[in-house]
Amino acid sequence: MADTDIEPTTDLETLERWDDEHLWHPFTPQSVYREEEPLTVVGGDGNYLIDAEGNRYLDGVASIWCNAFGHRREEIDRAVRDQLDRVAHSTLLGNANDRAVELARRLAELAPGDLRKVFFSDDGSTAAEVAVKMALQYWQQADGGAEDHRTKFLSFSKAYHGDTTGSVSLGGIDLFHQRFRPLLFDVIRAPSPHFFRRPEGRSRGEARDAFVAEFDRLVDEHGDELAAVVMEPGMQAAGGMIRFPDGFLRHVRERTRECGALLILDEVAMGMGRSTSMFACQREGVVPDFMCVAKALTGGYLPVAATLTTDRVYEAFLGPPEEARTFFHGHTYTGNPLGCAAALATLDIFEEEDVLDRLPDLAERLSDELSRLEGLVGPGGAGVGEVRQYGLAAGAELAADVEGREPFPAGERVGHAVCRRARDEGVFLRPIDDVLIFMPPLSITGDEIERIVDAVEIGIREEVFGRTDS
Repeated sequence: MADTDIEPTTDLETLERWDDEHLWHPFTPQSVYREEEPLTVVGGDGNYLIDAEGNRYLDGVASIWCNAFGHRREEIDRAVRDQLDRVAHSTLLGNANDRAVELARRLAELAPGDLRKVFFSDDGSTAAEVAVKMALQYWQQADGGAEDHRTKFLSFSKAYHGDTTGSVSLGGIDLFHQRFRPLLFDVIRAPSPHFFRRPEGRSRGEARDAFVAEFDRLVDEHGDELAAVVMEPGMQAAGGMIRFPDGFLRHVRERTRECGALLILDEVAMGMGRSTSMFACQREGVVPDFMCVAKALTGGYLPVAATLTTDRVYEAFLGPPEEARTFFHGHTYTGNPLGCAAALATLDIFEEEDVLDRLPDLAERLSDELSRLEGLVGPGGAGVGEVRQYGLAAGAELAADVEGREPFPAGERVGHAVCRRARDEGVFLRPIDDVLIFMPPLSITGDEIERIVDAVEIGIREEVFGRTDS
């Protein structure tokens, strides 16, 4: 597969030695890092990654869900290079730069409803952190603090909103978050719609009804103290690609209006076209009070995030400086011109190529290909327990006993084994535990989708069936 002239800046043997000696990788058990044969990436070309030996791999997870239109996209490359000839960075604290102003305007024009105010930060976690802090301070200052008792947040089990302290407080993935509880604030925790793992004897419909009923009970009990409800519209991504029931987002919006709470939607994973709409909330006609975007905002090039909100929220922060109504939050690289230039070029591609018009067909092709995995079970009973899809995002959950919905022991790392086998077929994937993730760039082709699923099917037949068939 070696067919590229991109060379590593240092020889591979030295890179791997330095990697092992110095680099601590995120979300990675370092004790097995090297034995799982990680890639050392030195280049990219369209929808493909290129490793230090010149091998090409179809990027089936869009470099962790952020690459929108492929690597080395000419229009985005040119926008960043042109900006380097102007200025790489200037502070947004008390000042502006042209690129940040232009991006704020573009986002306000694209956003649903009255989301007209834009606060920039660095990534999805900080975008959620901004929304939480704004929501809390809003209630302290709106109407003279008449409802400053609204200090609680409701979020969902299996939720993931990032890794800063406030965002982790909202998160509901015990493996990631439980050990940090002493640092965190308490939230009101609604269940996850993970119906594949429903209690024994309960049908899927009964599980759905119980999920909605428990959410309603929590809102009924705590509605007058809620600052905001926080959720990922459409699908819980890092929680295992768990899809919310159709219509549930509208229901949440209705309940927040009834009880007076704000609604924060974390569009970091499902926004920017991933849902087949520009923003996932638009699929159900919902306008939140806060919307967080990041990841694909810059096409996967540079870390820029945005928290959008309404004039109603913004106006609660206005007043003479001596009243200290200011939102005292910011980052050194807030509104970085290089990142904003990349984001503007990304939005241009959406517009000029009518990207949203072709995404439904790609999502349908993904659904057609994934249908091969549904019910894919070996003679020993292990296989694919459930396939879940939302737009161009999907997960295939593996089970040691599909009929009994029993998981594999965590230490077996079966999902990683399947993805490692798929890599031999030229496809790069990264699972979440034993959920295989399909999150390709929006520039993916139908044939490339087929190739990804082909590689995964090979991996399942060899790495999953083989564990129980002998």
